[in-house]
Amino acid sequence: MTDPRYPVGQFQPPDTPTPGLRARFIEEVEATPLLLASAVSGLTREQLLTPYREGGWTVAQVVHHVPDSHLNSYTRFKLALTEDAPAVKDYEENAWAALPDGIDPAGVPTSLTLLEALHGRWVKLLKSMDTAQFSRTFQHPQRGRVTLDLNLAIYAWHGRHHVAHVTALRERMGW
Repeated sequence: MTDPRYPVGQFQPPDTPTPGLRARFIEEVEATPLLLASAVSGLTREQLLTPYREGGWTVAQVVHHVPDSHLNSYTRFKLALTEDAPAVKDYEENAWAALPDGIDPAGVPTSLTLLEALHGRWVKLLKSMDTAQFSRTFQHPQRGRVTLDLNLAIYAWHGRHHVAHVTALRERMGW
């Protein structure tokens, strides 16, 4: 790893969505809650308050960020499945991470529970979708028109990305 901001590399969109890729991404989304819980298992309050890199969020902020972000993505899926190319709002993730519930290491178990419940619902929805539904879109303020196939790929990567922030820090620190 050369850049601690991207321990699994920067997101690379797949050239063409395929049923096999889609299934793999759904499996990755399904695995994220357990992998994140495992990554933070046994960490002390001090360790949860340690930034994963210089100038980066603390481990606790990373944990709280994942359900915040994935809730937004889940909502975008629901909007795109029920409306024609809806405009979605972005959110200020750094501001969210600075809120009291975004910095509190004592709240990590609650965020892990939220993530597990959210992914349970989300994966059920994802597994029920057909190819045409994955082609549906929403309009993102920065990314433009985004297909649900692309959004699935982004969030499969996003989970791996943040789990790796924690596991890479643990490795560097010998935790």
